[in-house]
Amino acid sequence: MANRPTSRLARGTILIALALAGALAAGCGSSGSSSTTTTSSSASTLAPVHGKYSPSIDPADFVATVDNPYWPLKPGTGFHFKGVRGTTPQRDDEIVTDRTRTIEGIASTVVRDTVSERTGPVERTFDYYAQDTAGNVWYMGELSLEKKHGKFAKASDSWLSGVDGAEPGIIMPADPQPGDEYRQEYYPPGEALDEAHVLSLHGKAAVPYGSYGDVLVTSEYSPLEPQTEQKYYVSGVGEVKEKVVKGHHEEFKLVAITH
Repeated sequence: MANRPTSRLARGTILIALALAGALAAGCGSSGSSSTTTTSSSASTLAPVHGKYSPSIDPADFVATVDNPYWPLKPGTGFHFKGVRGTTPQRDDEIVTDRTRTIEGIASTVVRDTVSERTGPVERTFDYYAQDTAGNVWYMGELSLEKKHGKFAKASDSWLSGVDGAEPGIIMPADPQPGDEYRQEYYPPGEALDEAHVLSLHGKAAVPYGSYGDVLVTSEYSPLEPQTEQKYYVSGVGEVKEKVVKGHHEEFKLVAITH
């Protein structure tokens, strides 16, 4: 669930842009309002990967609940993954907390992400997400902590929208379509410039938690890192698998969801 650029252990995260104009009825979630000014443009328009990136954020265009079918964040839910990075087995536990953090006037849901190895936790991240009235889920920032010399320290790719040049990005579009390209993070000082490209809405994925068809498949990468990752999302479940397809060996699969 928690998004990081190209790898679960070392990912920089970046924010993206809202192009706000016009009116739109609520999109893909029960939390959308009947009256809104958020545009229904595609993720490619809202968070373009080319040209100057300078989004405009209006708290009035956001809702309290993140319930996009491909990225549902119900407080108390845990998404548990097992996998390997290089030759090292790892576990990734992502917990949707009941906490919010106000970022640029927007109450953003806090997700606690812990990556562990045999010796215990090696990385802890607090990711911040918010959903607009159209149903797009925005990545508002992250606090990333890496273990060094036995202690956790703040990583350079930690960022918050509106601080030090960081801008928000779209983690999950309201209506993903093949060919869509969009920014997920934008924080040049911390080298967090992740982008995503929708490959298919009809992929397949078999993981310990279940086997699925009609899977949303995306290709995600950062122009600053020499690797590409594919991610697999199931409507009503969330992310079920991710795999580095260009670069080092890394793959994670969903093994359990807890409530």
